[in-house]
Amino acid sequence: MATYEDFQKLDIRVGRIVEVNDFPEANKSLYKLKIDFGPEIGIKNSAAGITVYPKEELIGKLVLGVVNFPPKKIAGFFSEVLTLGVPDGKGNWILVVPENKEKAVLGGRLA
Repeated sequence: MATYEDFQKLDIRVGRIVEVNDFPEANKSLYKLKIDFGPEIGIKNSAAGITVYPKEELIGKLVLGVVNFPPKKIAGFFSEVLTLGVPDGKGNWILVVPENKEKAVLGGRLA
């Protein structure tokens, strides 16, 4: 069983998607994302299976991501952040986002 201390080791932050690209080299349907986590962390790369969203809808969207996992190499691309999502009823991944995007602070840490 995970402990509260285990949870505290995860650094989950608010970021804004600033770039979205197709990822045809991946063996499943993914996008390559650039996410801005504010001045402390900066812009990080992420590979995310959120292709249910049109790319243009994702630009500017606030998301939550784990920023302290080691980079994961996926088809030659280094994913530095785990962008958080949950499955919908059809098996697609939908993003976990801050409820109040006007008040969410870029780079703010989930507590």
